[in-house]
Amino acid sequence: MNRSIHRRSAATAAAVVLAFGLTACSSSGDDASSEASSTPDTSEMTEDTEMAMGPFGPGCAAVPTSGEGSVEGMADDPVATAASNNPLLKTLVKAVTAADLGDTLNGAPALTVFAPTDDAFAKVPAADLDALLADKDQLTTVLTHHVVEGEIAPEDLAGEHETLAGDTITVEGSGEEFMVGEASVICGNVPTANATVYVVDSVLMP
Repeated sequence: MNRSIHRRSAATAAAVVLAFGLTACSSSGDDASSEASSTPDTSEMTEDTEMAMGPFGPGCAAVPTSGEGSVEGMADDPVATAASNNPLLKTLVKAVTAADLGDTLNGAPALTVFAPTDDAFAKVPAADLDALLADKDQLTTVLTHHVVEGEIAPEDLAGEHETLAGDTITVEGSGEEFMVGEASVICGNVPTANATVYVVDSVLMP
């Protein structure tokens, strides 16, 4: 009888140990699964950060903080109209009007525009600028040299891009510092309804 009791006790103990072991394994598996599911996907976070990147550059400080000429206001209008509301781009707007390019730019589905500021145009000798504004064909070539089909995000900006003038421009840099030839991007990644604008400090000559 004592042997029977001992056998039952041993069997019971073994069953308890086995059950505990299975419970522990199950709990460990659940914890591992929980940890795996709670680990953030860094690749998705990086993509979200890039997509959320707003305008950058020291020149953005000169953009109005409210109204139609602000970053938020420009986002509501197509690119030529948006530029006309920005006080930094008056000479560019004058040139676009002289070349009759306003409707063309506003009607395009997606563009990237390198927009020279008034100070950029001021670097051009006055006589040369007046002559350019009076020559519609040459003016159109110069202006379309600043425009690329499609909207280019900052992470894709560096490299060669074909312009609407049929030639190419080369952008160098990364992050928030870019050069387009001899011109610096002073306020980049500015959205409009149909374009992404990179404001530059020099006129790009073909």
